[in-house]
Amino acid sequence: MPELPEVEVTRLSFADRIAGATVLELRLGKPLRWPLGVAPQRVRGLTVQRVRRRGKYLLLDLAPAGLLLLHLGMSGRVQFAPDLPAPGPHDHADLVTTHGTLRLHDPRRFGAVVWAEEGEDAPIAQKLLGRLGVEPLHGDAFEVQPFWQALQRRRSSVKQVLLAGDVVVGVGNIYASEALFRARIAPTLSAHQLTLAQAQALHRAIIDVLGEAVALGGSTLRDFQNAYGEDGHFQLSAQVYGRKGQPCTVCASPIQGIVQGQRSTFFCPQCQAA
Repeated sequence: MPELPEVEVTRLSFADRIAGATVLELRLGKPLRWPLGVAPQRVRGLTVQRVRRRGKYLLLDLAPAGLLLLHLGMSGRVQFAPDLPAPGPHDHADLVTTHGTLRLHDPRRFGAVVWAEEGEDAPIAQKLLGRLGVEPLHGDAFEVQPFWQALQRRRSSVKQVLLAGDVVVGVGNIYASEALFRARIAPTLSAHQLTLAQAQALHRAIIDVLGEAVALGGSTLRDFQNAYGEDGHFQLSAQVYGRKGQPCTVCASPIQGIVQGQRSTFFCPQCQAA
């Protein structure tokens, strides 16, 4: 599933190229997770001002008004090019502009393209974005003390709290395992048991891991590619994720794997002893 780094890498790969483009047409294929919410003709003639990201959502600000929210779902990716071939069976949305076509390819159809007439104030935007946590890569927005205080109020395991996305957004399964390893915190430890020092270490590890993942183009485990069609490479430097049974890069103990909330967790029992 594309996580925050993959979505950010996707944004960076087409945001500058589509900025200033006029929308010529929005073509929709098979129904996606949520309906567009308006007739596709509504966006015709609007101008793409910029492309932002909130959590795992891409936000296309359109002028004179309106917001297009795009989610990659479980297996989606986007392409952007001046001339794309005819849509295939898994191509479900084409935003045709004067600068090229932005296409959503999503074999499992858990992705979405949603229109918000009033921008982020629209009810649908509030429903999708309103409960998201703090952005970990947005400058000073992600602060240690509020992060620790939020963890103190949670009784679930710290790994599951990170995945929930309402304390800090976008720390998906791969990056939660990696951040907890760097911070030397057991993934099964209850969030409220973290000391301030542990929260500080985890705070720094989250920022570092996500930043490195963006720099490496995200992780390509199955089919993720950016809008240029390029794979990500962070998975090649993962220290615990997907390495069950292999030696820890720090202490050589075998990496262990467990299931938490139906998601795989990888950790070193020596370096991350509870």
